[in-house]
Amino acid sequence: MTNSDVTFSRHRICQTATTFYRDESGALMVFGLVLLTLMLVMGGIGLDLMRYETTRVTLQNTLDRSTLAAAAMTNAMDPEQVVRDYFLKAGLSDQLASVQVDSTSANRRVQSVGVADAKPFFMHMIGVDEFKAKARATAQQSMTKVEIVLVLDVSGSMSGQKIADLRSSAVEFVDTMLANDPDDNVSISIVPYNAQVNIGPQLRDAFDTITQKAGVINVNCVEVPPAAFASSGMPANIDLPMMAYADINNGTSLSNSAVSPLDIRFALPNYSSAFCKPSTVNIVRLPSNDATTLKAQINALQAGGNTSIMLGMKWGLTMIDPSMRPKYAEFIAGGQMSDQMAARPFDYVNGGAMKVIVLMTDGEHVAHNRVNDAYKTGASPIWRSAGDGLYSIQHPDRAGADKFYVPHLNAWQAAAWNSGAGTVQQTWQQVWSNLKLSYVAWQFYGRALGTDGSTRTAAYNSAVSAMRSTFASVPEMDNMLQQSCTLAKAAGVIVYGIAFEAPANGQQQISNCASTQTAHYFNAVNGDAMRAAFRTISSNLSQLKLTQ
Repeated sequence: MTNSDVTFSRHRICQTATTFYRDESGALMVFGLVLLTLMLVMGGIGLDLMRYETTRVTLQNTLDRSTLAAAAMTNAMDPEQVVRDYFLKAGLSDQLASVQVDSTSANRRVQSVGVADAKPFFMHMIGVDEFKAKARATAQQSMTKVEIVLVLDVSGSMSGQKIADLRSSAVEFVDTMLANDPDDNVSISIVPYNAQVNIGPQLRDAFDTITQKAGVINVNCVEVPPAAFASSGMPANIDLPMMAYADINNGTSLSNSAVSPLDIRFALPNYSSAFCKPSTVNIVRLPSNDATTLKAQINALQAGGNTSIMLGMKWGLTMIDPSMRPKYAEFIAGGQMSDQMAARPFDYVNGGAMKVIVLMTDGEHVAHNRVNDAYKTGASPIWRSAGDGLYSIQHPDRAGADKFYVPHLNAWQAAAWNSGAGTVQQTWQQVWSNLKLSYVAWQFYGRALGTDGSTRTAAYNSAVSAMRSTFASVPEMDNMLQQSCTLAKAAGVIVYGIAFEAPANGQQQISNCASTQTAHYFNAVNGDAMRAAFRTISSNLSQLKLTQ
């Protein structure tokens, strides 16, 4: 090869290299390949992150459920085993790292930790060979001091299946609340109500302000004055008149003829529809943690009478008001309450206790009549002959010497009727135990003071109005109820309301009374719904909460 050939070859090589160096075709393809690679890597990392979050959420949910179940005080199994069983059934046994249980008779705390390998597919490319999903859950249930009052409607509309549903629901509630309570933290009172509340002889004797005591064994119903509803307890400066046990609603014969005081239809009192009967069944039960005693009373509840929700709520709030503490102390000292109830009711604020009222009704307020105070106790103007049991009445304002009217003679005379064995002036309690109010008003007032049909009717109506009046109107009763509900909630009392197949106003009153209309009010449309309401309440009262 000549020098010229060498020189030519070198020139061609340099020219080719220069051309290749300056040629830009295909450069974007290389850049695109680089971007594609980066996109695939980032997409892969995104998939790994999604798999990680799915793994973490599944782990956390399993931890939450298992830890809550394990911390329940009603759980009789080993708490750690409960958590491990949940993970076993979920197929995640290898992801449970640890379970720590701290438990006493009044408190249980469970802490669980889980770790799961998300097993990345793409993150290896950036040097991440292990991607752990971690989760932690802590659940705690504490049995604090709890004071519960069951305020239960036992009015006439609760008869039949309704009262059976109430009994079973309340009995189950008692069992649930008193289970696993070795430290006697829970107490339950029962306040049955219809048109009245029979507070029982113990509470009656505990209140010095109760007046007009009727003297009828096992009839202890108090007509709480409107002014008393301004206080959470029963005020010590307000008299509490008792209800007179009398047949004030059933009618009599309004003819101008004498009717025997032994006439079953028109004279003798009929207490079949009375709302405060001589009974030890529908009475207020003092605070107790004896499940057997409480359930026995619940199972014995009987339906009858009208509805006064506000009286039930008033006595329910009274039973957990701190003003009752001295009275409970006396009951404990006298053996009428267990010494396990010492120091109750606790203070509202910083008292270390949760106070709960469960208010239940199937109705709405119904105005009812009462015997006026002047006709409840003491001497009446009515006299009874000891021999034949016939009556006469003295009208002191009548002109002349003959001031005693004798119904069976339809005549006036100067002295009470006497068949020969003497006469006895009757107390009002004796009158009402033997005669209807309508019979007394007609035979002793209408026939005595009237001279014709019109004047007899006027005298009868006047006597009825003097002896009987309406206790309160429905709007007044609604207002008194809400007064007590407002006081209870302001004091920190948790109020649950159950309207059991109740009419519109009953639902509204119970809903307004409850602590909240969402979490604390139940519109139970049947027996199953009422049982579910009681179960929800007992579950809520367990104070189970997820703390982490």
